[in-house]
Amino acid sequence: MKKILLMLCLLFFTTAGFSEVSDTLVTGGYDKKAMSDAIKHARKETDQFIEVMNKKDADTFAVKAPITDRGETEHFWLTDVTYSNGMFIGIISNDPGIVTNVEYGQEWKIKKEDISDWMYTRGDKIYGGYTIDPLLVTYPKEEADELRAKLVR
Repeated sequence: MKKILLMLCLLFFTTAGFSEVSDTLVTGGYDKKAMSDAIKHARKETDQFIEVMNKKDADTFAVKAPITDRGETEHFWLTDVTYSNGMFIGIISNDPGIVTNVEYGQEWKIKKEDISDWMYTRGDKIYGGYTIDPLLVTYPKEEADELRAKLVR
């Protein structure tokens, strides 16, 4: 139960912050180049994530999926993730704030090369989740410090 609560808290913290559309959507206030670099870094290390996932060597696993609708893109964490034949399948774990073509709890498939991030947890430590780093500036200091202490870099 503690592991599930950690993942749910993490999903909230990584989607909260400066918001123009929804309480859980970060739409600005962060360095966009740093975010682009974080996405590239996560994609470069996706095979390591898959290796850990295949060994079931962590408590929880998630990938971040960019989903586009009507020319707008929003990033969603997928949980209960599986991987097969170059595709991740998971459950959308945050409410949409921009796009309308998906909903919370819906199953979603995404190609390995299209994910924007990945993460897994061991105990209270978070591995991956590189797109969290640029967003920390949008959080209240106490929340940012708490999350930063859990990140393994």
